[in-house]
Amino acid sequence: MAINRTLLWSATGLILMITPSIVSASPPSDDPVVTTLVTGLASGSGSTVGPGGALYVTEGATGTVLRVDPDSGDVVTYAAGLPRSIVGIGGAMDIAFVDGTAYVLVTLVGSDVGGSDVVGIYRVDSADSFTVIADIGAYAIAHPPSTAFFIPTGVQYALETWRGDLLVTDGHHNRVLRVTLDGQISEVIAFANIVPTGMAIRGNTVYMSEAGPAPHLPQNGKIVSFHTKEAIAAPVASGAPLLVDVEFGRGRSLYGLSQGYFVPGHDEGSPAEPNTGSLVKVNPDGTFSVVADGLNQPTSLEIIGDTAYIVTLSGEIWEIDHIGQPPYGR
Repeated sequence: MAINRTLLWSATGLILMITPSIVSASPPSDDPVVTTLVTGLASGSGSTVGPGGALYVTEGATGTVLRVDPDSGDVVTYAAGLPRSIVGIGGAMDIAFVDGTAYVLVTLVGSDVGGSDVVGIYRVDSADSFTVIADIGAYAIAHPPSTAFFIPTGVQYALETWRGDLLVTDGHHNRVLRVTLDGQISEVIAFANIVPTGMAIRGNTVYMSEAGPAPHLPQNGKIVSFHTKEAIAAPVASGAPLLVDVEFGRGRSLYGLSQGYFVPGHDEGSPAEPNTGSLVKVNPDGTFSVVADGLNQPTSLEIIGDTAYIVTLSGEIWEIDHIGQPPYGR
């Protein structure tokens, strides 16, 4: 069944997942250094690097976008009043900027999950004012996917800018949508049950992570690439369980974010086991090398210079320095 219940874990589980992710002795100076930058957020979901080089993080539990100083970890509210999550995840899901204006992806807030808000993309007009520019929920209902589904409005996961427009992954409907700033929506590429998650763009190519269907086996955790006009995905790398994001580092280095080990037999709405996530780097032969492990249910990744910033489900942001320096691991 083409579902992404990985994105539908319960609020009860969210409350329980608040323990620190990594406790270890200081690594050698040439190893990646893992530290906690931010704790105590109500939740964690999507992120981007926005104006001023700051991190912007969506907090679905409160319908808030936070601005985080990547150097000090100081957190201020950038925008508040967006729809909140009502099923443990969703609400304000991800964020992207086009020409300095913020756009927020909002999911799992429609009537099909007991809500009353628009599933789609909201433009941030001020700190507490928003305009819905695209009703993705209505589009999804009018244009259902060819794969099986049980949430008519879909479960949109990631948002990226693309030549002045926006690209959206739908992990439940197994496709990528293109959305113009005046609200036109079209399907870019559709998949079988592979659960598309994060995206990164380099030139004319979109790189996309796949969580794979439950039980999210490592061989099904993949990064693929495609061009928006060709709609044919090519393999890039595989071998990390439940990949949720992909980002470029310095040069042409490419990294994936694995949420970790999923227990077979658990409900498909469950996240990976705590403290089993990892940051991985793509090797030339299509495999992954582990840069840092023991991450606690990460959801999104940003890279600034030689430092990775990882948002977690429980509301933490982890900083991993020197990610380009081998040997990897601790």
